[in-house]
Amino acid sequence: MRNYIFYLFFGLLFTAHAQVQDSLELQFNEYLGYVKKFHPIAKQAGLTLSIGQANLMKARGGFDPKIEADYARKEFKGTEYWDRLSATFKIPTWYGIELKGNFEQNEGDFLNLSETLPDDGLYGAGVSLSLGRGSWINERMATLKKAKFFREQTKADRDLLVNQILFDASLAYFDWLQAYLDKEVFNNFLSNAETRFEGIKKSARAGDKAAIDTVEAKIAVQNRALELEQANVRFRNKSLELSNFLWGNDNVPLELQPNVLPDIDLEADIDFTLEILGKPLDSFILENHPKLKSLGYKIDGLRVDKRLKTNKLLPKIDVEYNFLTETPDLLNSFVTEQYKGRLSFQLPLFLRKERGDLKLAKLKFNDAQFEFDNAQIEIRNRVLAIYNELESFEKQNVLIYDIVTNYRTMLSAEERKFSFGESSLFLINSRESKLIDAVLKQNLVQNKYYKAKAKLFKSLAVNPENL
Repeated sequence: MRNYIFYLFFGLLFTAHAQVQDSLELQFNEYLGYVKKFHPIAKQAGLTLSIGQANLMKARGGFDPKIEADYARKEFKGTEYWDRLSATFKIPTWYGIELKGNFEQNEGDFLNLSETLPDDGLYGAGVSLSLGRGSWINERMATLKKAKFFREQTKADRDLLVNQILFDASLAYFDWLQAYLDKEVFNNFLSNAETRFEGIKKSARAGDKAAIDTVEAKIAVQNRALELEQANVRFRNKSLELSNFLWGNDNVPLELQPNVLPDIDLEADIDFTLEILGKPLDSFILENHPKLKSLGYKIDGLRVDKRLKTNKLLPKIDVEYNFLTETPDLLNSFVTEQYKGRLSFQLPLFLRKERGDLKLAKLKFNDAQFEFDNAQIEIRNRVLAIYNELESFEKQNVLIYDIVTNYRTMLSAEERKFSFGESSLFLINSRESKLIDAVLKQNLVQNKYYKAKAKLFKSLAVNPENL
């Protein structure tokens, strides 16, 4: 019962007109609109943007201010050994500079002399920075830059994922349409064969035709019925394949009902729906392609990583300086004579780890650059090939239309001659078989033409905005 409600709801959403009684027409643009809105992979593509945004938020967290507190106390047999409190507030900034304010208060009978502080505690304000490694780029800076590039990369990847699912859905629709047209071909010619069989039976009873002609006419009916049955199976299977792309609002898969039929007058809508209308070859801008954008942002991220690894070849020199005072409310109490400073130096003698990391970063960067160059050529040549296909299929459609028209003319002439007794049923069946083959070929050429448009849509990686 629940599935029936979904099927009914789904059917009512489509624009219907009287193609046949009680039938609904599934328009191509409506179909792709439902795919883009409700298909799980299309929804999954939207998650890539959220992943990129979350990754950027995580990277920005490296620059969040921090509060640190450390408290330790020891008391044994009535003696307070020590009571130490240290609180620090840190503000990381872009170029490896960290601003810091801190408060220390120590009490106890067994404190080191260096830990002896005023009774009300000691306040400090200072700065720490890196003069070598981490001076012009550090882990925090690199992570944030790469996160920004990754966020832009996810936008391009989202467009590629949506484009791919719409491309696959388009191919399923075109195959469904071809199966329907083929089925209608055999259905119409079965009706013609049955009408011809009834006419020949009457003529045979009247003695105008030989009785053996009825056997030949009946064989023609049986052949058409067999071909129609096979076409019906193909149509039902293509309908099931199309159903793979139909989903409801609450992630419930929908089944295409038998009374839902394709739009047979499709050519005028394909270019508009896929947003490839009026796109001549010279209007194609390679730099705007989402695949190249995605690879470009990947290269930008690897370039940042290479700069970071290069910076790690420098020695690690960290300096820190803190003003000290007992009265932080008085600005003139912060004097240079009262301070706490620190200098640290570190440099591995052989730098093998750092040089190895840099070499790997360069290799990854070069690999991505080669991938970008190859993709650029592949996309350009693929688009050129598809434009050649489209131009050829336009000519093929004209030729196959003329062929079908001529076969119809020959069949009509043969039927007229047969009515005058100047032809045979064998010749009519032969002419009709040729016509059927030509019409099926016409459907196939049309299908390939539509698929070539879909391939252009995929090669351009369009994410339609009007769906």
